[in-house]
Amino acid sequence: MLEPFGVSPVAEMVYLAILEHPAGGVSALAEQVGVSETVVKESLDELAMISLLKPSTEDPGVFRPVAPEIGLEALLARQQAELLHRQAQLEESRAGLAVVIAEQASRRPAGPKTDAEEFVGIDAIRDQLEQLAHKTQYEVLTFAPGGAQSAQALQASKPLDEQLLGRAVNIRTIYLDSVRNDPPTVSYARWLTVLGGQVRTVPVLPLRLIVVDRSVAVVPLDPNVTRAGITLLRSPGAVAAMHALFEQVWENATPLGVAQPRVRQNLTRQDAALLRLLSQGDTDEVVARKLGVSVRTVRRMASELMAELGARSRFQAGVRASERGWLDPGIDLSSGG
Repeated sequence: MLEPFGVSPVAEMVYLAILEHPAGGVSALAEQVGVSETVVKESLDELAMISLLKPSTEDPGVFRPVAPEIGLEALLARQQAELLHRQAQLEESRAGLAVVIAEQASRRPAGPKTDAEEFVGIDAIRDQLEQLAHKTQYEVLTFAPGGAQSAQALQASKPLDEQLLGRAVNIRTIYLDSVRNDPPTVSYARWLTVLGGQVRTVPVLPLRLIVVDRSVAVVPLDPNVTRAGITLLRSPGAVAAMHALFEQVWENATPLGVAQPRVRQNLTRQDAALLRLLSQGDTDEVVARKLGVSVRTVRRMASELMAELGARSRFQAGVRASERGWLDPGIDLSSGG
């Protein structure tokens, strides 16, 4: 009955016996359950370890049973947290696999009908994007990291997006949460939405990405210098991986216009992402790039979180955030739950 909670059969019998006779000692429990006193003591240790027993306030040497509705509910919550942790690890593995596939595909030697083509320089990049837009039939999916988009980038994108939407092409774009504080980018996203596009945001994105008609994926030559050049991937496996990565992030992203959800009281997804990136050892500059904000903003956010946690240093803040479960990998940074 309690085995799904991680309670062994003997420990379960001991627990039920204690619930029935809380004042019974080890000898009485051993006789009631039909096991040796050594086995009873081992079961008591097991039950105490999973918080189904607690020390008596009157007699610290004696353990009292925790009511099932309290103890088992806590065990269930712990199992749910562990499940979320495993799910988060699986999603991170899938995302990592997609990026590796894309990187390997981009390094294949060029042939007469290559599955990967490289283009270097702003002009070459724009030419290829214009050609892709002209050939697009039904769908364009985009990751747009980097935070607030430059006026130049927005101006260059507008005619292409307008042309695509005029042909009833489905456009879905994911920005960083930080763009919500940039009026020009928000204005552009709303313009896109009015014309039929869809826009959502997340705290962090794995890379810059465009997937066209599920047949071509565009990724940067260097994820850290996206203006340097692009790789066009046409391999079905690589494109399918990029498409799956997009759909995974899109499913849990927040539509623009909807308030940013909180993963804990007083903790936004962006706050949780900041804490996690800092705990990984990322510098303020790297964190700023990943969140799409300035270094100054990163430092301000870190100071506010330290105040919220009552910490005097970032190290102490990390410890207290971990104690509160704010660094738990099971926290979903791409949804409101």
